[in-house]
Amino acid sequence: MRIITGKLKGRHFNIPKGLDVRPTTDRTKESIFNLIEARVFMEGTIILDLFAGSGNLGFEAISRGAKHVTAVEQDPQNVKQIEKTAKQFDIDKQMRIVCSDVQRFLNGMATPHHFIFCDPPYDYPFLDEMIEQVLSENWLTDEGWLMLEHDKYKDFTDHPHCSFSKAYGRTIVSIFEKHPVDSK
Repeated sequence: MRIITGKLKGRHFNIPKGLDVRPTTDRTKESIFNLIEARVFMEGTIILDLFAGSGNLGFEAISRGAKHVTAVEQDPQNVKQIEKTAKQFDIDKQMRIVCSDVQRFLNGMATPHHFIFCDPPYDYPFLDEMIEQVLSENWLTDEGWLMLEHDKYKDFTDHPHCSFSKAYGRTIVSIFEKHPVDSK
């Protein structure tokens, strides 16, 4: 894996064999950050990375100017790898890594984030409930975005809070906002 741009541009990190992750491809990652940079700024933002996996999206966000990332990952092996890479990149003070089930984490005290990256397993059974919880509780700032990666079998284009949805190969990225402006 590599960091595409920003202060860590070109830095590589390995994902050891045996880790249970499905990293966001460079193409999809670049598209996600291009969407952000075309409409809002990354500089100084507070990010929540649910189902963080390898930490790929959080590392890219910090590289592009995010102030802080909270990475939530259930697998202790993945958590150790995120911690190791954050130290290697000297950004560990900008990251909080939480070893937790996402549902349990979201049932805790909500604090608003500018962006929430969410890349759950494609068969995650609580997807709809999780989206509603993020939108209805205080997890997003008023202008914040929930950026969900999902497969083609879920279609959120008719969801009242979905402001964008586009396929990138097998992955679809849908953006949800508390107060969406029609920008489809």
